[in-house]
Amino acid sequence: MGEQQCHSLSPHSHSDSPRVRSLSISVDEENVIPGALSLIRELRPDWDLRHVQTKLFTDGITNKLLACYVDSGMKDAVLVRIYGKRTELFLDRDDEVTSFQLLQVHGCAPELYCTFQNGLCYEFMPGLALGREHVRQPQILRLIAHEMARYHCIPAHNGCLPKPVLWQKLSKCLSILHSEEGIQDRFLVGIPSLKVLDEEFIWLQKYLPSLNSPIVLCHNDLLCKNVIYNEDEGHVRFIDYEYAGYNYQAYDISNHFNEFAGVREPDYRLLPDRETQLEWLRHYLGACRRLKGEEGDPHDKEVEDLYIQVDQFALASHYFWGLWALIQHRFSDIDFNFAQYAMLRFQQYFRVKPQWNGK
Repeated sequence: MGEQQCHSLSPHSHSDSPRVRSLSISVDEENVIPGALSLIRELRPDWDLRHVQTKLFTDGITNKLLACYVDSGMKDAVLVRIYGKRTELFLDRDDEVTSFQLLQVHGCAPELYCTFQNGLCYEFMPGLALGREHVRQPQILRLIAHEMARYHCIPAHNGCLPKPVLWQKLSKCLSILHSEEGIQDRFLVGIPSLKVLDEEFIWLQKYLPSLNSPIVLCHNDLLCKNVIYNEDEGHVRFIDYEYAGYNYQAYDISNHFNEFAGVREPDYRLLPDRETQLEWLRHYLGACRRLKGEEGDPHDKEVEDLYIQVDQFALASHYFWGLWALIQHRFSDIDFNFAQYAMLRFQQYFRVKPQWNGK
């Protein structure tokens, strides 16, 4: 039999992954604490709810996240993540759970406690959620490169030949935008028309596959705050797996480099320069070699070739998050200027494109 094609992360012989507990509880995203405590009553029946403390995290711009804990150091914290409004339009929550379990099996994710009607609960990972001032520090940069190599070296299951989720995601985003009557009229000045966005999608589909970037298991959303640095244990772990899936290796790396600019007020002057990228890529390729049982350091040409691919895949990252921001602008209740963010991502896309267009 030949290799089967796959888009999503169907379970890797998930007999070794326990069935995730599902609770028929819905949490009101406008008033999260009562619903969160209902979940805690089920998950931690020995806790006295009168002593449960809560902490709302405010960095997320897709979902709402609340920690519930009794220990003052939050060592026993249960994280309750409430899905953002209408995010099911462009996110497959079943795939997210499968990704979570798969990464947990490989030591890359915390324990998943349960799903509920509009979210999930999981183990708190202690450490520092990084900012853009941290990710270029040599020690942390090396750890991030090594952790991404761990993701990318997780083997596809049962001889599956993975297909990149990128085109499926982009096509879905464009369909959502086209289905919203009059949405074009609400675009800010500086945001491309839907006609231009369609043309760019066609061009990206023709151009990027020709770079022959390998298809691997990717995080696909490695912004700074999704990296948790545990200084005591000397490692980083990635969180939030809702965009995880098979994708181009170079996309995952370039997407992370783009996030050096930050999210709330992105500054693309902060993108890593060539020297920093080459250092990162050398750490990454060295880690990949060790994970595959290969000896020796990566060759200069190997590093340079990956650098060129990553540089070009930055286009796809800007394009995807530009589309995503337009959809969030239409549906999300989170306090964030999504229209402005979309404009900045598309501006950066067209700033970068000329150096690669037609090559």
